[in-house]
Amino acid sequence: MNARFQIAIHILTLLENMKGEVISSDFIAGSLNANPALVRKEISNLRNHGLIDSKEGKGGGYTLGLPADKITLGHIFRTVKTSFVLGTSKNEANPKCPVGKQISQNINSLYEEVDQAVLTKLDSTTLAKFAEAFN
Repeated sequence: MNARFQIAIHILTLLENMKGEVISSDFIAGSLNANPALVRKEISNLRNHGLIDSKEGKGGGYTLGLPADKITLGHIFRTVKTSFVLGTSKNEANPKCPVGKQISQNINSLYEEVDQAVLTKLDSTTLAKFAEAFN
């Protein structure tokens, strides 16, 4: 798993914590202590998935696109997920080996089960519930 989930949940938790305010990308980047370009890229992804709304112009910035009680951590995870939770190998196994020729299908089956278990857990918690820890 990469750091995008942590970045995304930080951004959305910050927006929930400061609801009613329009938050600039520079403020968000400062909270994350991260490069503003990286933050804007993740904001764009979250906006494309409807989790963030933006206001242009002077005084512009970002707010949540949905109420926090309608966003699950699973929803957030799905917006940033690029591979199995446990990752994938770039190595191609030897197809002449009795294990090598079957390893990919068996590993993929296991990984799908792990991903589903992670998503089940994340789907059971809303952003609103998660954000309560920051009050």
